[in-house]
Amino acid sequence: MRQSRKERHRSLKERLKEDPFLTDKQLAEELQVSVATIRLDRMALDIPELRARAKNIASSVYSQLRALQGEEVIGELIDLELGKRGTSVLVVTEQMVFERNQILRGHFLFAQGNSLAVAIVNSDLALTKNSTVRFVKPVRAGDRVVAEAATSTVKGSHYTIQVTSRVQDEIVFQGEYVVVDVGKKRGLNNR
Repeated sequence: MRQSRKERHRSLKERLKEDPFLTDKQLAEELQVSVATIRLDRMALDIPELRARAKNIASSVYSQLRALQGEEVIGELIDLELGKRGTSVLVVTEQMVFERNQILRGHFLFAQGNSLAVAIVNSDLALTKNSTVRFVKPVRAGDRVVAEAATSTVKGSHYTIQVTSRVQDEIVFQGEYVVVDVGKKRGLNNR
C-alpha cells in the first residue's frame, strides 16, 4: 500500500537517521517509489545527497580519533564514543573479493573490526594484544558491512571490545579484541 507524502517523508527521515549511508536507490526500493521521487523528497526536506551526508558525519566523528589517523580506519567511521562504542561501514568492492567466487577476503572483516576496536580506546597509542574472531557468513561484492563495537570490560590499560558485523540484519562476523592503552602504561595520556 502506498504511503502518503507526509508518511513517506517521515519514513525517509527515520531510515536516514538509522542508516545515513543508504543510497537513493535503496531508499526507493524500501519505500516503493522511484529514485526521482526520493531525490525530490530529499530536496523538499533539505536532506543532502549521500556523498554530502557521509562527509558531514566523517568530519564530526573523525575529529575524535586519537589512536589512529582517519585513513587507518578500515571502512567509514560513522559513530564513535571514546572508551565505549563505535560503528563503521565498509562497502565491499570488486578489488576486495576473490575473483573466482566474489566472496570478500576475510582479512578485510578482521581489519574493520580491529581498527574500530583500536579507535574506541581513548589513547594516543593503543595496540591490539590479542583477538578471537569468528567468520559467520560469506560477504560478497556490493554488500555493506556495518560493524558495531562496544567495550565490555576495562582492566587497567586493557580494554576488551566486542565487535559484531552485519550485512543488512544478518551477522557475518564476530570478534573479541583485547586492546592495550600503551600510552597509559607509558604515561602518555596524562591529560
